[in-house]
Amino acid sequence: MRLDLSVYLVTDPDLCQPYGLERTVKEAVEGGVSIVQLRDKHASKEAMVEQAKRLKALLAPSGVPLIINDRLGVALASGADGLHVGQGDASVAEAREALGPDAIIGLSINTLAQLNDAPVERLDYVGLGPVFATASKQDHAQPLGFAGLAALVEASAIPSVAIGGLKTRHVEAVKQSGANGMAVISAICGQASPRAAAQDIAARWRDAFVTHSGGA
Repeated sequence: MRLDLSVYLVTDPDLCQPYGLERTVKEAVEGGVSIVQLRDKHASKEAMVEQAKRLKALLAPSGVPLIINDRLGVALASGADGLHVGQGDASVAEAREALGPDAIIGLSINTLAQLNDAPVERLDYVGLGPVFATASKQDHAQPLGFAGLAALVEASAIPSVAIGGLKTRHVEAVKQSGANGMAVISAICGQASPRAAAQDIAARWRDAFVTHSGGA
């Protein structure tokens, strides 16, 4: 099955609170979200495993994969579809060995040097960013902007998703960069209608005109 990175939802427990995490994810997927990453930096392993299991069951009928942010133990215990790691998290090799050949594994990339050093043969995609500064991650690396994003997309041998501070209005610019998708948090989580917000992003992505392509 082809990995669809186009509308990549990263959850935030605080922003999702008004609707609840599961309702937010359910509506977002109904609106067109193609992949979901469960991200929670503060939950205990046990709580996050139980949350991941509930989301996995919720997503099963849609076929939308569930990715865990950073926490390999949670991905293993919950039966999630994959893991997204940063430069300082569980190594890609460790994640691939633990999760097996069918798991979806992504790696955050901020520079060309990181991209050149990435074990792309063990990865399914790279997350390129942050494109902009983002309040969801206080210790983020230097923002790339769209020119920097396009340069990394062009250099990447595998699919890429743009990450970091992206809103609905950025869809066309992200697609123009050649990225295979864009990751969003507040553009869906905490919106009055997560379904409508996702529908808007998905429609803009589908309809955006690209004059050139880069990357994989």
